[in-house]
Amino acid sequence: MVNTKVNLCGIELDNPVIPASGTFGFGYEFAELYDINCLGTFSFKGTTKDPRFGNPTPRIAECERGMINAVGLQNPGVEKVISEELPKLAKCFSKPVMANVSGFAIEDYAYTCEKLDKEEQVGWLEVNVSCPNVHGGGMSFGTSPEAAAEVTKAVKAVTTKPVIIKLSPNVTDIVSIAKACEEAGADGISLINTLLGMRIDLKTKKPVIANKMGGFSGPAIKPVGIRMVYQVSQAVNIPVIGMGGVETAEDVIEYIMAGATAVEVGAANLVDPYASFEIIKNLPDVMLKYGIKNLNDIKGCAHNG
Repeated sequence: MVNTKVNLCGIELDNPVIPASGTFGFGYEFAELYDINCLGTFSFKGTTKDPRFGNPTPRIAECERGMINAVGLQNPGVEKVISEELPKLAKCFSKPVMANVSGFAIEDYAYTCEKLDKEEQVGWLEVNVSCPNVHGGGMSFGTSPEAAAEVTKAVKAVTTKPVIIKLSPNVTDIVSIAKACEEAGADGISLINTLLGMRIDLKTKKPVIANKMGGFSGPAIKPVGIRMVYQVSQAVNIPVIGMGGVETAEDVIEYIMAGATAVEVGAANLVDPYASFEIIKNLPDVMLKYGIKNLNDIKGCAHNG
């Protein structure tokens, strides 16, 4: 027997596998395919204070070993997420869920997090600081330690549940930003969000997606994710959730060896809706293959190499 349980900010998960925000809807869509209670948990669709229609189409571009998306945080707004989406989820998911929150001003983050913090179903708040700061010239909150810390402090001031800050990889020093979030009170860090990518159509001579650039995800970005998780987990004393290019149980184990407590599965869910289910099913056998009895025994073991 192997032990796949992990503890994420004081809440025990049956396994470390977490479908990532934006790739798993509000969960009940996937519950039509399999029992989603097999998941450790999942991070639901990025939620903002007000409803968002999202970016113009086309929003998706395929590329070698990955994809580019510029959906634009399409969601019904926090009020409808609470009144409509969470009740649907409650019918098919009995575990605490991770609420993913986005915003364009610090006040937006605080408002949305305070609302979701009151919901019994919500176990953690995953705060995406990769959004453009409309009051700061459009630069992402996650590109500077000071801005990321400001968001963290504002959210922590109005919440009681664990706050996990989701960081962008589109920076030169990810460690300083992670440490600033920890000092500001963050209970965990998740990384990496998508890299910035672009495709050009040779026939039209124009960018493939209407937004010109978008978030690059998929297996091609895994080495960047592993590297950043390795760096950040050495520098902070709070849990790190790793993500970026996860497709297999082997990928999950690699992230945990790099220092992750749990692992999010993103683009793979869009390619194969059963991806997270298959990873969980295969995880015990892969652990046995590598002589691993307990995932906690290997967390961060690569730091000793």
